[in-house]
Amino acid sequence: MNSNNAVVVSDAVKAFVQRDFGLFINGGPQPAHSARRLDVFNPATGEPLANVADADAIDVDNAVTNARAAFDARVWSGLRPADRDRVLLHFADLLEANAEDLAQLETLNQGKSINLSRAVEVGATIEYVRYMAGWATKITGETLDVSIPFPPGARYTAYTRKEPVGVVAAIVPWNFPLMIAVWKLVPALAAGCTIVIKPSPETPLTALRLAELALEAGVPPGVFNVVTGGRECGAALAAHPGVSKISFTGSTPTGKLVGTAAVQNMTRFSLELGGKNPAVMLADVDVDQAIQGVLAGGLLNQGQVCAAASRIYVHRSKYRQIADALAEIAGAMTIGPGLDPAAQVNPLVSALHRDRVQQHIARAHDAGLRFLAGGTPVDLPGYYVRPTVIADVPHDAAIVRDEVFGPVLALVPFDDPVEAIRLANDSPYGLAASLWSNDLRAVMNLVQQIDAGTVWVNSHVPLDPSMPFGGYKQSGIGREFGKYAIEGFTETKSVCIAH
Repeated sequence: MNSNNAVVVSDAVKAFVQRDFGLFINGGPQPAHSARRLDVFNPATGEPLANVADADAIDVDNAVTNARAAFDARVWSGLRPADRDRVLLHFADLLEANAEDLAQLETLNQGKSINLSRAVEVGATIEYVRYMAGWATKITGETLDVSIPFPPGARYTAYTRKEPVGVVAAIVPWNFPLMIAVWKLVPALAAGCTIVIKPSPETPLTALRLAELALEAGVPPGVFNVVTGGRECGAALAAHPGVSKISFTGSTPTGKLVGTAAVQNMTRFSLELGGKNPAVMLADVDVDQAIQGVLAGGLLNQGQVCAAASRIYVHRSKYRQIADALAEIAGAMTIGPGLDPAAQVNPLVSALHRDRVQQHIARAHDAGLRFLAGGTPVDLPGYYVRPTVIADVPHDAAIVRDEVFGPVLALVPFDDPVEAIRLANDSPYGLAASLWSNDLRAVMNLVQQIDAGTVWVNSHVPLDPSMPFGGYKQSGIGREFGKYAIEGFTETKSVCIAH
């Protein structure tokens, strides 16, 4: 369904997607060595939107070599921290000046609502850049009061210093392509690193535009490079001996391959991986607040969010009320393209991913699970899946165990909060969770029992640049945001002076 208020795509965006895209290396577009091309599709229609280079190992080596040369020449890390801060703040100003075009480009390429692209992909990203830029002037070591006993009578002064790790390889997923690219880019630059970003082959366009804006802001050539491509490109980047740090966001199976490749070169790495995130609602839960929170936390970006609430544990006293309300609202949500601001449900990113989500739903049907909403095809062009609510799901059902990464909510009743926390923790994942209650004693006791990198109380999914984000168990290694992001892009050097 389309409203009459659909966004009219700007001439600048129309012209951008029609470009003959190369790679962005050493301060500008370069033709790829590889002759292969990748089609980029509009998820709302299924039609081709653009095409980009499918970089090979030679292209990756070119990008890394240029990034290494820029790092060794200290064209970026050699600047005063205040000057790096100033350039990054100018970058934020340019993002703001181009905000609407960036939002439209992201919606055309990824499929998400223009409202989400404006508010989160671009709006929240601008705030993140301004927050993280300030870390360029706040990277510190510490002095150490050492007790080295030899030679007799010797005195020592020791301290640590933080130094940029070197060339960063940033591998970015397709669910928030612009925002997550910036999550990796800006702390790496604040720390003084150079970077090669590989966006997902499904959503490469905003990364290429970010590189142009960064150059305009004053980031020197070679400091920020973009290679587009598929598996060969990603594998070559992860295994490249010239890379000092890999920052990867994506699926757990792929993350394991990236980590294995990194270890072969002893490359530092951080992995932000999958999640199958529980929301636990106690008997005193505010029903209206919980319903709205789960809809936002579970169906944001069509459930294509690593931290999305996807398994919902509800105390039996409130279970039927919450289940019925979720089903009623989900079943009435309007479906349409992301450029229609009135559409509440937008397409998934690709035909392949739509089919994967539908396979999860089909298996739930085959298992005889009870559907309260969704579960039927959408008769529209593009890659749509209806919001789906499944009730009374056994904890061992595949729809509870497996990461669906789509608009599917599995509801499970419970009687005992202790049992609910046990079920919430009974997962290989541990990225995020939420607890819904106004009982302060229960909240304070249960939060520490939940195995997750982030636990929200009476909300689900909001992030802040100062709040560390990352997972327990198979949801990853390392943390993003705030000082934790800076630590991930620096090495600690100890200095010990005898005097």
